[in-house]
Amino acid sequence: MGPRRTAPVAPAVVPALPLPAAGWSRAVDVVVVGSGAAGLMTALALADAGRRVAVVTKGALGDGSTRWAQGGLAAVLGADDDAALHVQDTLTAGAGLCDEAAVTTLVEEAPAAITLLQRLGARLDTDPHGRPALTREGGHSRDRIVHAGGDASGAEVTRTLAGALRGAGVEVLEHTVALEALRTARGDVVGLRVARVGDDGALTDAGDLRAHAVVLATGGYGQAYAAATSPAGATGDGLALALRAGAEVADVEMVQFHPTVLWQGPGATGQQVLISEAVRGEGAVLVDAEGRRIMVGAHPLADLAPRDVVSATIAAHLAATGEDCVFLDATGLGAEFLERRFPGIVRACRAAGHELTTAPVPVAPGAHYTCGGVLADLDGRTGVAGLHAVGEVACTGVHGANRLASNSITEGLVAARRCAALLEAELPAGAPASPLAEPVDGAGAMDPATRGTVGVALSRYAGVVRDAAGLTELTAALAGTARLDAATVLDLAAVEATAVHTVATLLATAALARPESRGCHRRADASGTRPEWQLRLAHRIDASGHLHTRTVPLTAPGTDQTQGVA
Repeated sequence: MGPRRTAPVAPAVVPALPLPAAGWSRAVDVVVVGSGAAGLMTALALADAGRRVAVVTKGALGDGSTRWAQGGLAAVLGADDDAALHVQDTLTAGAGLCDEAAVTTLVEEAPAAITLLQRLGARLDTDPHGRPALTREGGHSRDRIVHAGGDASGAEVTRTLAGALRGAGVEVLEHTVALEALRTARGDVVGLRVARVGDDGALTDAGDLRAHAVVLATGGYGQAYAAATSPAGATGDGLALALRAGAEVADVEMVQFHPTVLWQGPGATGQQVLISEAVRGEGAVLVDAEGRRIMVGAHPLADLAPRDVVSATIAAHLAATGEDCVFLDATGLGAEFLERRFPGIVRACRAAGHELTTAPVPVAPGAHYTCGGVLADLDGRTGVAGLHAVGEVACTGVHGANRLASNSITEGLVAARRCAALLEAELPAGAPASPLAEPVDGAGAMDPATRGTVGVALSRYAGVVRDAAGLTELTAALAGTARLDAATVLDLAAVEATAVHTVATLLATAALARPESRGCHRRADASGTRPEWQLRLAHRIDASGHLHTRTVPLTAPGTDQTQGVA
């Protein structure tokens, strides 16, 4: 049986949205929400299978986290590598919370996903023999990272898939936000209520997209923090929508902090400049203000230790010294090499007033990738019929308690192809005909004016290192956050503020409930890893919006061997 919290805690209340009325309704086979790598590949594969697909994206086609990815895609392609090594590296990084079967599937199917990208026209960097040039990043025991344009891998993946999608004639509803799932009386998801987003954030032209299936590919929730490497739209909208639709979410406390985010002062907010782990993979090192290396002796892989280890080591160093940042020293690589291998990173550092080629640059850990999300398998299935999740929005067990570098885009592509194959095989013919239950019209959207306060509190109390006192204060602060008046017209800012508040509530609840340090969840008041906590914390809400949490043993997923903790 899973561990219990000793003191009962009143369930938190998750806010709902006051929905605009639908002015139109039409049907497709599948609605895909999001246009990063996972969403684009899902839609493209479904279109190739002859399914009618509509893609809904909050911004322009291709906006999202994928195009910002610098490192690349992990796959076993080298002569000195094998699948067992990639699996073991992933399991080691995941700190005991990975689903080994999902990891094995990812590793086995990753090479085919990269081959498909090349067939679609992706311009990957190659070696003198014309094979993909392979590099190494933290936690990997072999060179197995495929990249493009040196440090523009995500942009090339996005360009390739978006171009193929346009060529396939798939309908794309840009600047359109998914508000709520359409459900039948028994709870099956049969579409979405969506609305057009104006230049001022106002929502217009709301309508219902009926479908046999909805695939969420909305990315993570890094922007719930005051500052993060993720783009502005990564506010957890898909996770919040799935939770309100009856799905469970898990591992929300497992937020990966990237060790080398360019430090631009204590008041920096919004999307931050990332310096890829690949720079350390080529030989750059982390040093203190005096030039002394800080990772030597901290881990056998030193500067190429898994990200959770490097971030925690930096955090401990900063706490001990009172300094604001450490430094990344890449000067030993030479200016010519850095300009050629990392042109985008060199430009971004220069724009911020730092010269990576000639001097160490200031860095500190920053919120980067969310290992948790909507509880799903690698085929995208959630616990709600008709609702699927792929990519960063999903918790498939691939990443566990800490993501292995460059496994994310690869996972998105593999899961997308598997989800599309599942839907191709299982979707019935004709338009969805199930009777609809009118979406619940909530009155609890969060006041957008509170979002900054929530982000600051989350960064302060649920950063690289947390403790019970801070998490308790965070929970209390979130419970008292202001909501909009019921008569206020919903806009995009309120949708995003509501999602951010939902994510922050889940994260605070889970981090407080897990009394150990594991992967990227580090507790100052519980520094060791506890074997009995090698389990997943899954969350759902009831009909009144109250949050409930249970433990899910990794050895018996989907069984009744679970226990409530909140």
